[in-house]
Amino acid sequence: MEISRRASVFFFSLCLFLSTSLSIENYHQAFPIVEPDPNHTKLRLSREGLEAISRITTPIAAVAVIGPYRSGKSFLLNQLLSLSCYEGFGVGHMRDTKTKGIWVWGTPLELDIDGVKTSIIYLDTEGFESVGKSNVYDDRIFALATVMSSVLIYNLPETGQDVAFEPSKLLWLIQRDFLQGKSVKEMVDEALKHVPNEDGQGNKNIDQVNQIRDSLAIMGDNSTAFSLPQPHLMRTKLCDLKDEDLDSTYVARRDQLKKLVASILRPKLVQGKALNGKEFIAFLEQILDALNKGEIPSTGSLVEVFNKDIVERCVKLYNERMVKLRLPITEESLQRFHETAHDEAIKAFDAQHFGRQHAKKSVDQLDEQMQEVYKNIVLANEYQSSKLCEALYTKCEDDMDHLQALRLPSMAKFNAGFVYCNQTFEHQCVGPSKHNYEQKLTKMMGKARLLFIKEYNNRLFNWLVAFALVMVVVGRFIIKFILLEMAAWILFIFLETYTRMFWTAESLYYNPVWHFIVGTWETLVYSPVLDLDRWAIPIVCIIALCVLYWRCYGRKKHGYSWLLPMYNNQKNGRNRERSE
Repeated sequence: MEISRRASVFFFSLCLFLSTSLSIENYHQAFPIVEPDPNHTKLRLSREGLEAISRITTPIAAVAVIGPYRSGKSFLLNQLLSLSCYEGFGVGHMRDTKTKGIWVWGTPLELDIDGVKTSIIYLDTEGFESVGKSNVYDDRIFALATVMSSVLIYNLPETGQDVAFEPSKLLWLIQRDFLQGKSVKEMVDEALKHVPNEDGQGNKNIDQVNQIRDSLAIMGDNSTAFSLPQPHLMRTKLCDLKDEDLDSTYVARRDQLKKLVASILRPKLVQGKALNGKEFIAFLEQILDALNKGEIPSTGSLVEVFNKDIVERCVKLYNERMVKLRLPITEESLQRFHETAHDEAIKAFDAQHFGRQHAKKSVDQLDEQMQEVYKNIVLANEYQSSKLCEALYTKCEDDMDHLQALRLPSMAKFNAGFVYCNQTFEHQCVGPSKHNYEQKLTKMMGKARLLFIKEYNNRLFNWLVAFALVMVVVGRFIIKFILLEMAAWILFIFLETYTRMFWTAESLYYNPVWHFIVGTWETLVYSPVLDLDRWAIPIVCIIALCVLYWRCYGRKKHGYSWLLPMYNNQKNGRNRERSE
């Protein structure tokens, strides 16, 4: 018994292996392309349908029909294919009602679209169980059919939506006997209303139907409504009737429907590229994998899943544009860069995302992520601005301290340093921290100027007194120049005696004579050509060397001839001849 059971299993496995390894010879039939797994929790691809599609080398455009179970989807597809029920998709009792998933007609129709030879494939989908209810995978079948198709025909009330691929055109096909005196638009609007769900915590199946209806509403701007009367009153005999036996109005409207479908058909695009058979299968595998991994409940959610990668790429694009900025920059410039990069990222998203008009959640998510990046860049700009302005402020502070401690006080040099510091700060300090540091710098430099002016006159007075004494010594003992000594004595007496007799120390600084002395001092000490504070020591050393040279060698060569009166220290008795 055990041996017999094992043999049966082996034989069944061998038959299954052989059946899947042999190529399909007759493609003029319908093949399953997507079917549920045994547990009816996930979808999987079927080899026969994939083989039928993979052999297509031209761009593909898919027409899918969805709708309630036994609503005439298969019959409609056969009509569009100009096939009888015995040739095309199985209709009613002719097809196993337990078959699930999506089926494809194995022989595509050829159509010239905008000068491009295009293969049109037709997809039949598993019907919804009943109005107001949904199987656990109905929404996935619906979502998959939506993203696969170029034209999605909804054969009665509820339907689907639109990553980087072109969304399908939604064609509402309302059979005449369901209109009940309403217009097509009224029927569509009614079909999109939510099913009340007040059963305690809510019925999950009804929630799923409402999600599908929400997804259909998203496709509103990309949809077309079309009414089609019943072909014949004897609906169970439709497969046995020829065109001449069908209602003439139905035949005319059916032909119009064919033309309408052909007019809105476009090749399936992924990131702007039309797909051939093998590329279409790869795309289908990607979609199915996302559906199964995410357990996506509606086409609206599927949009967000596929748009997720595009959102990430657009955020990366925005980030790449923003990181090129050399911080810090002004807040206005940063805002302009942000708006430019933001618009570029939005345009990139609009060019790629699933659905040209919609995907609001993805757009909101993209904007939120870009705003988060922008906030970080704003913080980085504030930090870099603060760091730069702090360094410039510190340098100005050090420069002011250095100017306060000049060996030879010079108002001109202080003013030049003051202006240079202001200009350097104004040009180099940028960003949001500039205003605060400008105020801080203004206070600091104002105090530095007041302190310098307060100390300037006192220091200059002391320097002039010391200078006068030095010149007295130089004129008397070194170069022995009488006029220099006399001028130095006059300056010393003026500063120490005359000023104390006639002026107070403070009134001296407002006297014209003092202003003349200050002007002369400023001219000698600092100019754009010569900074005496920097070169004083080298100049003094050079003069000292010259004087020393003259003292040692100059007199021997040139004697004592001077144009100006000099001291004559030669003793008369030194060269006097001795008397006998």
